[in-house]
Amino acid sequence: MHQSLSTPFTRRQTMATLGTGAASLALAACSRGPGATAALPPSDATPQVAAEALLASIADNLLALSPEGATSLGIDTGARAAERGKLSDRSAAGQQAVANTLKADIARVRAFEATGGTERIDHKTRTSLAVVESAYGVALDGFALPYGDVAVGGWRNTPYVVIQNVGAYLDVPKFLDSDHPVKTAADAEAYLSRLNAYPSVLDGETERLKAAGGQGMIAPAFLIDKAVKQMEASLADARTGGGLVESLAKRTREGKIDGNWGPRAETITRGAVVPALERQLAELKAQRTKATMDAGMWARPGGDEWYAWGLRASTTTRMTPDEVHQMGRDELAALHGQMDPILKKLGLNQGSVGDRMNALASDPRYKFPDNDAGRAEIVAYIQTWLGKIRAELPRAFRTLVKGNVEVKRLPLAEEPGAPAAYGGAGSIDGSIPGKFWINLRTTDLHSKYSLPDLTMHEAIPGHVWQGEYANQMPLIRTMLAFNAYSEGWALYAEQLADELGLYDDFEVGRLGYLQSLAFRACRLVVDTGLHAKRWTREQGVEFFVKENGSNPLEVASEVDRYCSWAGQACGYKVGHSEIVRQRGLAQTALGPKYDLRDFNNVVVEGGNVPLDVLAQNVAAYVAGAKT
Repeated sequence: MHQSLSTPFTRRQTMATLGTGAASLALAACSRGPGATAALPPSDATPQVAAEALLASIADNLLALSPEGATSLGIDTGARAAERGKLSDRSAAGQQAVANTLKADIARVRAFEATGGTERIDHKTRTSLAVVESAYGVALDGFALPYGDVAVGGWRNTPYVVIQNVGAYLDVPKFLDSDHPVKTAADAEAYLSRLNAYPSVLDGETERLKAAGGQGMIAPAFLIDKAVKQMEASLADARTGGGLVESLAKRTREGKIDGNWGPRAETITRGAVVPALERQLAELKAQRTKATMDAGMWARPGGDEWYAWGLRASTTTRMTPDEVHQMGRDELAALHGQMDPILKKLGLNQGSVGDRMNALASDPRYKFPDNDAGRAEIVAYIQTWLGKIRAELPRAFRTLVKGNVEVKRLPLAEEPGAPAAYGGAGSIDGSIPGKFWINLRTTDLHSKYSLPDLTMHEAIPGHVWQGEYANQMPLIRTMLAFNAYSEGWALYAEQLADELGLYDDFEVGRLGYLQSLAFRACRLVVDTGLHAKRWTREQGVEFFVKENGSNPLEVASEVDRYCSWAGQACGYKVGHSEIVRQRGLAQTALGPKYDLRDFNNVVVEGGNVPLDVLAQNVAAYVAGAKT
């Protein structure tokens, strides 16, 4: 995400959902393949066979908590076909079911390890077990906290149940429209089944929202104001039937699927969804009367403890807020040192780097018209740069994936509270393409020197590209993701584009890339400033604009996101710096035997891992390449 991550349920949003609800856990043990089943291994199975069966079983248990995830990954068929009509349980009971499942399954991994089995399995399987243990251990520590949502092996950890970028009121309509297939009458019935489940999902959240409010855990007033406005828009739409009805009616009409689908969807929407939205909106408005303008977790009950966990979950390190804050300031200074000579070449000599980037941002040569023609121009511009990077990828990777990506505008209702863009890979079978979602509420969010870099980050060779490699792994590895790796890889993808020469004849584009890295360094400063150093929202916005020349329209939503996803923004630069550090270690160790294509494939084919496991994967590659 440029901010980017967890939307249509692209793979990244699937990860968010895995941490926000639970359904029945009584799902038969299934293998990775659609509809296939996996029997338990015989008692005399080899450790390798036993480990693979254990990972498959753990994946099934986690997937049972997220029917939406099964749909988004394209595996809600065969033995999993019933999942297509269900939604996750976002109630307190649903949260407890997730925690109970994680506790049981991490115990199974540790029991396997205690037998010495990990010494007799291959490196990839050993890595997968380490990934499960890390993701589940961190998530369980999150569930032990008194409030919030825990993304199990995902990026959207949040102290707030419902807010401007969190909640079923955003997730479910978008998921139904974008990822729920409507190709047959059975699909349409499953859509209606999910629509029927939607009100209880909302009510489950509302009860948790009330419980948090009872603990004094109330979001900042400015976030509630955004959420109220967005929910009022959702409610106004639902009162007329709106998108929830039209999505089904249009697709059944186009697919010539006979039935009274529209009227049935409208009955559910007006009769059940609207009252549930009204109840949730009423609770948000009630909490608004008690809310303050304090932006950070420091002002919330138990906030320091929650933020320490949020940082740990985001960075997969034990860095303290002070350490993260200082890292951001140091890296920002170094990046500005690279930007300064380019700005001078462009004739921008006066003022700080931030001042000069602000001046560049107002240059009409790099703007798009703020109308529908300008929006269309942005999408075409993105496609042009996708073509440029595709041509260079064989120089950077030993094996290539397809890079199946669709560029789409964000839904209008989401744009006010959303970042500038985000993206992620599609389904395992490729039937649902990866998405590069672009916020076009105003074209002033984007410039001709920043969009190329944003494209590399969100699409290729960033999130969409990396996610396709992950989709080739065992199912549990497709489902589990680590923010520092995901976002670190996306920033490294930006760096690869520069190293492959995409900006050699477009130096202002290189400036956009460096500003993007500096933007992520700023995030380290601002996120920790807000939550640990008692900064105001205004201080956070001002730091971006003044220090980095960032667009105030974009960073206002950015800072709001840091308030609601405390710690998440710190994963980007921490992860990027570690990938670059590991590359340097490999180059030094291997000398002439080092090959960029091999290193990149080790990182991307090793899958989404905590940073300590990444180091182990690189070390294994170096040891093997030396022989």
